[in-house]
Amino acid sequence: MRHLSAPVQGGRPGDRTPPKPAPPPPPFWRRYLIPVGLVLTGWLLFGALSKPASTLRYSDFLGKVEAGQVSAVTIRSDGGITGQLTAPPGERRDFRTTAPSGAVTDRDLLPLLRDRKVAITAKGAGSAFWAVVVSFLPTLLLVGFFVWMGRRSADQMGGIAALGRSRAKLFDGSRPSTTLADVAGYDGVKQEVMEVVDFLKDPAKYRRAGAAGPRGVLMTGPPGVGKTLLARAVAGEAGVPFFSVSGSSFVEMFVGVGASRVRDLFTEARKRAPAIVFIDEIDAIGGRRGSNVYGSNDERDQTLNQLLAEMDGFDPTAGVVVMAATNRPEILDPALMRPGRFDRHVDVPLPTLGDREAILAVHTRDKKLAPDVDLRVVARGTPGFSGADLANLVNEAAIHAVRAGRDTITAADFDSARERIVLGRREGSNVLLPEEKVAVAVHESGHAIVAALCPNAERVSKVTILPAGFALGFTEQLPEVERRLYTERYLRDSLAVRLGGRAAELAVFGEASTGAANDLAGATDLATRMVVEFGLSPALGPVGYSPDGPGHLGPQGPRRLWSEGTQRVIDTEVARLVREAEDRATDLITGHRSALDALTDRLLEQEIVDGAEVYALLGGERVPAPAVKG
Repeated sequence: MRHLSAPVQGGRPGDRTPPKPAPPPPPFWRRYLIPVGLVLTGWLLFGALSKPASTLRYSDFLGKVEAGQVSAVTIRSDGGITGQLTAPPGERRDFRTTAPSGAVTDRDLLPLLRDRKVAITAKGAGSAFWAVVVSFLPTLLLVGFFVWMGRRSADQMGGIAALGRSRAKLFDGSRPSTTLADVAGYDGVKQEVMEVVDFLKDPAKYRRAGAAGPRGVLMTGPPGVGKTLLARAVAGEAGVPFFSVSGSSFVEMFVGVGASRVRDLFTEARKRAPAIVFIDEIDAIGGRRGSNVYGSNDERDQTLNQLLAEMDGFDPTAGVVVMAATNRPEILDPALMRPGRFDRHVDVPLPTLGDREAILAVHTRDKKLAPDVDLRVVARGTPGFSGADLANLVNEAAIHAVRAGRDTITAADFDSARERIVLGRREGSNVLLPEEKVAVAVHESGHAIVAALCPNAERVSKVTILPAGFALGFTEQLPEVERRLYTERYLRDSLAVRLGGRAAELAVFGEASTGAANDLAGATDLATRMVVEFGLSPALGPVGYSPDGPGHLGPQGPRRLWSEGTQRVIDTEVARLVREAEDRATDLITGHRSALDALTDRLLEQEIVDGAEVYALLGGERVPAPAVKG
């Protein structure tokens, strides 16, 4: 069982940058070079050198001439003789022989050939060119092999040298780029970064006024809020080259590679100035130096030192604006955060209600929506969602519609998608036993009744006992307004709502179940923060121990900065707050037992009850909050 008061987080709006085109294929003839070379070499070695003719001794040649078995001869001036025999078909007929010195001009050979009617052809000495080529062929092959090996070694050395080159992706002005019009919402953040755009478009205007443009803009915020999209939109608005690189791409196992890549990146950016260099997840290389308890990391420190020098060192970079994004600004080195390096610190928060509606409009503009879909209502039901979460919500709703055999997305699809993201997939096979179903109905009815009666609690939107994910049922509360400040009354009401399910089980069955484990953990965590962080404990006094980090990546937990005696006081105060919340929830359940029983029966019958029915059972009644003590 789970009490749902604020969903979690989802997608980036409107990123339409086209993918990087594939490199052109190699010429078609390149693939035939090696086979042709092998065939030619084989022909030279075996075809050109080998002759199909058989070799005869000169005496045998004379005997065959006398026997009339020679039909034609070719006599060269160097004594070589080739010809054909009058052999029967199917046997080799070509032959060759070499006459002794002076035998070619022998007065007996030529008359003998004429008497036997042998066709005689005279020919000069053969060319020595191919003989020289063939004799040098092994040497040429060996030289070619060494040349090939040398080039391969040079390529390998070039690959090692390429380790120091920047791996930044360049998006130049000739390619379609994202603009600020593609970024939905975030009007305040857009206004902050527009000055960077104005400076890149017209730097002379700033020089005339004696003003210097920002050298660096650091964007911080939770994951998925669109920090990278904003940086790309700035480059698109300014119409300048945009170098995008991740902080982790500077980290290698070789010392000095990261610093070399930083130098190469800024060298390329200077050549194309004005330009924007965007470093995503800069905390990978910009962490505080000397913070490693096991010793300093020389490679990371060298990379950071080179980045500091490039941004504002002895030779400052002109016309290059560095934009960076991180979820952990608290770990960055102070030298990196100072003015002159990152002059602007832009916080990109989770989108507000209006921003979420605009982001949803961007993600649904190419989808068919049913008339019952109100994006304002959907946005109101997604507090705490980031842009990435909203993109995921729209995609899950579309998948749910396809699963139902439709191409139109309805409001029910958005509700199912939100439940899947927050709670998990609904298991049709997860069937509860009859007694378990009753216990879940009582538990969720307790949550809903207490939430409806607490004046500072969020309004109940829906109650269900259908299992989803790890939750056997849940009570959904949607905020009516965007809250940024939480009063003690609101926090106490939240504690009471969390313990309403357990209080209902105790009132109806006289015992609690394991279904309240998640509620107890959430209530204990909230009470601990009230005592440790918010100073809402009279016994501990106005003392607050801040958590470790600003919370962009979620609560990291408080640092242990107190003594054992203080810890005992904290434990006592946390137990007191949770006990008071449970007593208050029990009083509300006992005073409205008839409404609890009626809601339980309706849940067992319908499985899903709208929030309006809960308030109807209570007659629209809300009891006043008790006076806050201390």
